Amino acid sequence: MTTTKQSTFSATLRTTILLASLTGLLVVIGALIGGPSTAAVFLVIALLINLGSYFWSDKLALSMAKAQPIEESDNPRLFEIVRELTTRAGLPMPRLYMIPNDQPNAFATGRNPKHSAVAVTRGITKLLSEDELRGVLAHELTHIRNRDILIQSVASAIGAAITYLAYMLMWFGNDDNSPLGAIAAISLVLLAPISATIIQLAISRQREYAADAGGAEICGNPESLASALLRLEQGAQAMPMQVNQAAEPLFIVRPFKGKGIAGLFSTHPPIDERVKRLRQMRPSL
Repeated sequence: MTTTKQSTFSATLRTTILLASLTGLLVVIGALIGGPSTAAVFLVIALLINLGSYFWSDKLALSMAKAQPIEESDNPRLFEIVRELTTRAGLPMPRLYMIPNDQPNAFATGRNPKHSAVAVTRGITKLLSEDELRGVLAHELTHIRNRDILIQSVASAIGAAITYLAYMLMWFGNDDNSPLGAIAAISLVLLAPISATIIQLAISRQREYAADAGGAEICGNPESLASALLRLEQGAQAMPMQVNQAAEPLFIVRPFKGKGIAGLFSTHPPIDERVKRLRQMRPSL
């Protein structure tokens, strides 16, 4: 099995596990709240959420970023670079979008390689060298190859479901007024959202590391991606983007300012660590 096929199989397996986890979570908490009948209702809700994540996550992401579709005549060089990289990666050509924002940043979206899109900001096309831009685009194509956006969308749905249903369980799931039941419900309300956040952060950060490694492999130059990440972080700090916070995990670098404690809860790993890992790859390529 080739590396690309292994990556696709692994991504599909992770997605299946996440979708099953979301369904199981909703059914179990539904049963705790109202028994088998409520569990059945939540099973239907789970299926609807799964379908929504699968078919519409890309449209929502592009809308949140105010991305506009572009044609090859609008930016021939960008199309040329993406076409070259997709050939190397064995991927179909994604749709390309431009975000009318001067912050240098980019993201990929889409449920699978055949239904994918890459969006870049106006700022990134002005700031980065061609080699650096190639590294960034290779990173985003790796997200597409690994189906990371679908995985992240489902992980977000799991987190939202855990939080919402934990509150429902506290208010509707303790009919016997038992003190122990009340304590258990309160504990669930407090711990479930925290656990969900930790899971989402772990998933997002690991996917970023994997996309960095895959991007370096596709473009053949880890240093160009490392250099781009450093410049992108500086640009993002200097020009924070006004965008829905739910869109944060999509971008290659965090689009908001976030140092200290706020940085601990970022969906992105520290840039210094990402650069360190990329530069450790350089001798092996």
